[in-house]
Amino acid sequence: MPKEKMDLIVEGGKASITPQMAQTLGPMKINMSEVIKNINERTSNFAGVKVPVKLTIDSGTKQVDIGVGSPPVSELVKKELNMEKGSGIPQKDIKGNISIEQVIKIADMKKESMYLDKLKPAVKNVIGSCNSLGVYVEGKRAKEAMKDIVKGVFDNEINGLKKEPSKEKLNLLKGQLKAIQEAYTQELERAKAEEEKAKAEAAAAVTVEGAAATPEKGKEEEKKSAEKKPGEKAPVKEVKKEEPKKEDKKGIKKK
Repeated sequence: MPKEKMDLIVEGGKASITPQMAQTLGPMKINMSEVIKNINERTSNFAGVKVPVKLTIDSGTKQVDIGVGSPPVSELVKKELNMEKGSGIPQKDIKGNISIEQVIKIADMKKESMYLDKLKPAVKNVIGSCNSLGVYVEGKRAKEAMKDIVKGVFDNEINGLKKEPSKEKLNLLKGQLKAIQEAYTQELERAKAEEEKAKAEAAAAVTVEGAAATPEKGKEEEKKSAEKKPGEKAPVKEVKKEEPKKEDKKGIKKK
């Protein structure tokens, strides 16, 4: 008989019966509670992370095969650092500072899905993902941390499969992150202050230029009206001449 397939996304260790499962498994009389229990056991290592799960159901035997996918590295990094999301400006706005032990822990989980036999290359891949999230590694940019991996600075931790940083180291990483974030905040404030200063200076320059231009224009108009053209005479007032009175035939002047 053909097998049914179902793709799910569940939170590690906290799967529950969905309408999709009830619609598919219910009519087959498959024990859904048992299926959920098995999913949660298989995904318990990914607590707090969304995990892809594939179910393959044989309706004849009522056998359910559970395939657990691997969460993206980015999700595992965010989980380790309790980050909701990565940085929008990963080269400047740093959101986290992860320890090499936490990187090793993630690399060990993802090594198989990366098709890698050795842990060290997997560690490099995880550090690459840290860079895109705006996460430092041991207080350094991912590029610098990668150089340390190549030099063998962390060979003891990698070869010893150390996955848990000490409390002292975690506190140190938090202090480093705080200093990095404060420096970025100060940089933003300086840039904002400089921008506002430039705007104020530009506005002041426009005001001064306008004030200087107005009186000069008035003076020019006044000067033009006061000046006379060369050879120009003052206007002469026209005097109306009185016409002579006419005489009649008898020599008497008519009024």
